[in-house]
Amino acid sequence: VQLQASGGGLVQAGDSLTLSCAASGRTLNNYHMGWFRQAPGKERELVAARSWRRGSTYIEDSVKGRFAISRDLAKNTMYLQMNNLKPEDAAVYYCVASSRWPIVKEVIASWGQGTLVTVSS
Repeated sequence: VQLQASGGGLVQAGDSLTLSCAASGRTLNNYHMGWFRQAPGKERELVAARSWRRGSTYIEDSVKGRFAISRDLAKNTMYLQMNNLKPEDAAVYYCVASSRWPIVKEVIASWGQGTLVTVSS
């Protein structure tokens, strides 16, 4: 499956933003899905993941209550709804699809270009 992340931009602290991940080639329904992010000088980290097949969700502690992951199978697209954004949320965000759960970055074969989120204080 090929994934294209979009929707990033410059926002102010406290604002909301929704990232999109459009899939092509195969249906998202075949995969567990997730969002990673990487800030300058930091490790790439998983912020949200979901297995609709297993009924499981992972949300990283620092974004709990603010970020939510969803999908629209009709559009073959996954979303990351981000609310109350903070300067520390600024990063390049990558969407991934995995046949394994839980999702770990070591088994992700393709990352794509990601989408940049900048949060001003």
